[in-house]
Amino acid sequence: MSSHFSYNRRLKIDLPCLSKEWSMYPSHLKEAILLEWERIRGAIPDRIGEIDEEIEELQSRLGEEEDFEESCRLNSEISEKASQINDLWIWYRTSPYM
Repeated sequence: MSSHFSYNRRLKIDLPCLSKEWSMYPSHLKEAILLEWERIRGAIPDRIGEIDEEIEELQSRLGEEEDFEESCRLNSEISEKASQINDLWIWYRTSPYM
C-alpha cells in the first residue's frame, strides 16, 4: 500500500501518490487505498493540533523577543506553520475519490 502514498516531510504525513488515473485502478485496490487514506485523514486534526501548539510557543517567544532579526525569523516560522495548517485542512477536505 505504501507505493500509493509518499511521506511529505513538510506536513509530516503520508499523501496520495497515484501513478495512474483513479478510474484505472481495480475496485479492490481502490478500496484498500481509500481505507488507508481514511486512516491518514483521521490523523490530520491531531497533526494540526500539534502545529497549533508549536505556533502558540513561537508566538509566546515572539511576544518577549527584543531583537528585530530574531522577531522576523520567528514571524517567518509562524507563517510557515500556519501555511502547513492550511495545507493540512485542504488535504483533510480532499474528496475520498481523489
